[in-house]
Amino acid sequence: MSFEWWCTYLLTTIILSLSPGSGAINTMSTAMSHGYRGAVASITGLQLGLAIHIVLVGVGLGALFSRSLMAFEILKWAGAAYLIWLGIQQWRAAGAIDLHTLAQSQPRRKLFQRAVFVNLTNPKSIVFLAALFPQFIVPHQPQTAQYAILGATTIVVDVIVMIGYATLATRIALWIKGPKQMKALNRVFGSLFMLVGALLASARPG
Repeated sequence: MSFEWWCTYLLTTIILSLSPGSGAINTMSTAMSHGYRGAVASITGLQLGLAIHIVLVGVGLGALFSRSLMAFEILKWAGAAYLIWLGIQQWRAAGAIDLHTLAQSQPRRKLFQRAVFVNLTNPKSIVFLAALFPQFIVPHQPQTAQYAILGATTIVVDVIVMIGYATLATRIALWIKGPKQMKALNRVFGSLFMLVGALLASARPG
């Protein structure tokens, strides 16, 4: 893989990562509700889910998955239901916020697990990666090394973008002191979770 070809993939990945999705919503919501440390746990979880998808694509299961309507539908409905459930929980969340207290009291392991599940149950991710990666794989060159480069690039870019979303969210949270404001914001994020869940439910494998 040439440097120019890698730069093309890098630009593609940056554009795609900047597009708001369930991962970005989860990161911003976690950052505003549980502080920057909570967001770090969430971002780490998102990357584990993404890494699993990348490995599945690398070993060829991504293409098989994209052709299995039943597998796609099962994962799609599980992911949609989970996102809608998260939205309901966010909508009903209390309005008060104290980032320092929440950062200490909230088990970051749960935030990590939630983020893993958010990414892992998104069938569009693995189908998309299965379609994207082969476009940048150069024939007659080591396949494993190329998949590793593309996968590492995808994860590094996503980490940087998610850190940006988390930083923005924590800055916004500093300006929100009243419980009414925070409750309204929780409802905004709750609605976004439910919207993404509904969009995922209507997704098609093609």
